[in-house]
Amino acid sequence: MKQNSSISIRLILLNFLEFAVWGAYLTSLGRYLGGIGMGSQIKWFFAMQGIVSIFMPALMGILADRKMQAQKVLSLCHGLAGVSMIAAGVYCMKAGAAIQFAPLFALYSFSVAFFMPTIALVNSVAYNALEKAGMDPVKAFPPIRVFGTVGFIISMLATNFLKIDGVAMQDSFTQLISSGLISIVLCWYALSMPACPTKKNESSSLADSLGLKAFALFKDKQFAIFFIFSMLLGASLQITNGYANTFLGSFGENPEYADTFAVKNSNALISISQLSETLCILLIPFFMKRFGIKKVMLIAMFAWVFRFGFFGLGSPDMPGVLLFILSCIVYGVAFDFFNISGSLYVNENAPKDIRSSAQGLFMLMTNGLGATFGTLAAGAVVDACVYNAAAPSWSTAWYIFAAYAFVVGVLFMLLFKDPAKRQLTKNSIE
Repeated sequence: MKQNSSISIRLILLNFLEFAVWGAYLTSLGRYLGGIGMGSQIKWFFAMQGIVSIFMPALMGILADRKMQAQKVLSLCHGLAGVSMIAAGVYCMKAGAAIQFAPLFALYSFSVAFFMPTIALVNSVAYNALEKAGMDPVKAFPPIRVFGTVGFIISMLATNFLKIDGVAMQDSFTQLISSGLISIVLCWYALSMPACPTKKNESSSLADSLGLKAFALFKDKQFAIFFIFSMLLGASLQITNGYANTFLGSFGENPEYADTFAVKNSNALISISQLSETLCILLIPFFMKRFGIKKVMLIAMFAWVFRFGFFGLGSPDMPGVLLFILSCIVYGVAFDFFNISGSLYVNENAPKDIRSSAQGLFMLMTNGLGATFGTLAAGAVVDACVYNAAAPSWSTAWYIFAAYAFVVGVLFMLLFKDPAKRQLTKNSIE
């Protein structure tokens, strides 16, 4: 029992630090970039997370499976990601007002290329540690993973409220340096995790390792529809991460709103989204049993409509700020309901021999292809409505995103059929 408690605490710290790295800059980077005159380049920074997610997790996964223990690969990735992110922050500090896109983007891209695989690697390390301790990962891991979200929220709040030389971190390059420093700590800490086995003596094809066999699921009409809509919905995932803080900060140009909480503490306001995530995860079993997978996924899709629509309608003063708060609350439904129910759909309906590969394909379509193309398309919309417009209108951009989510939801409702194994899915939740 004492050993189990010890490993749980160690894994809680591992997950806390993992997502604290991300929370230090993910929701505030857009605000900083907009402040240094790179508002029209925000889309490239967030699209890069999707681009590297297409291939880097698979490559690092192969390395962890065949050549190097997963905890060592995790340490290596965080070391490289941390050093590069610190370098990006130091470059911005030294460049001052002469920051150039190319060197900043290159350093940032190298960092996220090695950070994105760590999310899956942390899960692998945790599952291995729990199994070695004789614990059931299915029961033991979720309470541990919650502390990852806690780490993300605390990191966001620190970035919002802490000031260095009188400048809030959310408006400064210091958010990059702080993220890199946490990565360096995690580089060291990962090596203290229980050793993970490798499969040096097991032969498997490259197609197996990369999960390419799962593409055979596209032969099934309903699976094909599901994966296509996963990509279309994935287009929504990074929009508010990239632009919500920048949008809220833009109200500061109006003296009427400059001193409002929503403008001065936009990262803290956005953190409500992550709090909502934590609570919505607990609601999913109830909704799955009550409504089934298709209706839950539809709830998520139309929640995106409200997520974007409330941003378009809101304002930093009362009562408009309440719409911003509602947008953040709705985010938990929009994000978690689709991601988790979608993962369950894949788990229950994909053949057992390619189930893991199918999960990888689901992530590829949402966080890889969907997020990449969605971020670039959203960037083009923001550029047209805000940065390149004679009369900038953030509201118009948010309404366009809401309309997109609405169309995707309606088409999904019409084209996707409830899976034949609906009852099995319900039982799995129970």
